[in-house]
Amino acid sequence: MPEKEEYVLYRYTPSIAAAAVVISVFAILTGLHTYRMIRTKLWFCVPFTIGGAFELIGYIGRAVGHSSPESLVPFIIQSLFVLVAPALFAASIYMTLGRLIRAVHAESLSVVRVSWLTKLFVCGDVFTFFIQGGGGGIMASHDPDKVKLGENIILGGLFLQIIIFGLFVVASIIFHVRLQKRPTREAYAGDVKWQKMLWVLYAVSAIILVRNIFRVVEYLGGNAGPLLRVEWPIYVFDALLMASTMTVWFAGYPTLIRPAKSLSSDSESGMQLPVSDRGLSTK
Repeated sequence: MPEKEEYVLYRYTPSIAAAAVVISVFAILTGLHTYRMIRTKLWFCVPFTIGGAFELIGYIGRAVGHSSPESLVPFIIQSLFVLVAPALFAASIYMTLGRLIRAVHAESLSVVRVSWLTKLFVCGDVFTFFIQGGGGGIMASHDPDKVKLGENIILGGLFLQIIIFGLFVVASIIFHVRLQKRPTREAYAGDVKWQKMLWVLYAVSAIILVRNIFRVVEYLGGNAGPLLRVEWPIYVFDALLMASTMTVWFAGYPTLIRPAKSLSSDSESGMQLPVSDRGLSTK
């Protein structure tokens, strides 16, 4: 039998230059998202903003790994925080659909009862978050058996996250088609840019799905696999895709889906909101 290849934290020296660029990008994006979330009081975007902070912390861990590639703590930080950040992005994405459905008063067109829609997807997302986090914690070891167990747990979490995302996209498409066929008065009015928001949801969901598929392939290859022998894949298929997710979300921010206390007027622009949007539930 061929001898098992020794497990190592990195099979290269992490690039300080690449990490510095990505840290700067995520610092700017997280700052912008934090400012916009506070300014618009869209508190259901808190998980998304925290996800940006997780990306930032994770790549700081990679930067530290440049000078101490054998050190376990920065390796755990970069591995764990970068791994679970998309699950936090997903939580805000899931919550947006329920609010959008209520914003156009189209609850009857949802494939799942709206009161359960957000709960189901967010609970599933939280479950995958803890699965991946637990797997990442188990992987933080030089014991090959524990590493393999951690990889398998992470793979399970990633597969489950892909399934949940797929179901979410299906639910979104069914609602989209139904609303196009039977538009409500609020959808006709155009005060809520529901079509734009749905396309934003599709875009960020697709990007995160591609990233998750990359991570599945990466973990299937194992520690000695081709995707872990070089550094560029994590920047192209993870950092770049997650920065794109934050950019798209910022450009298509759900500013017309407001918490109940701010529905009666737009305090920032001085413009009165449509009567049909007042009293909108934030659930």
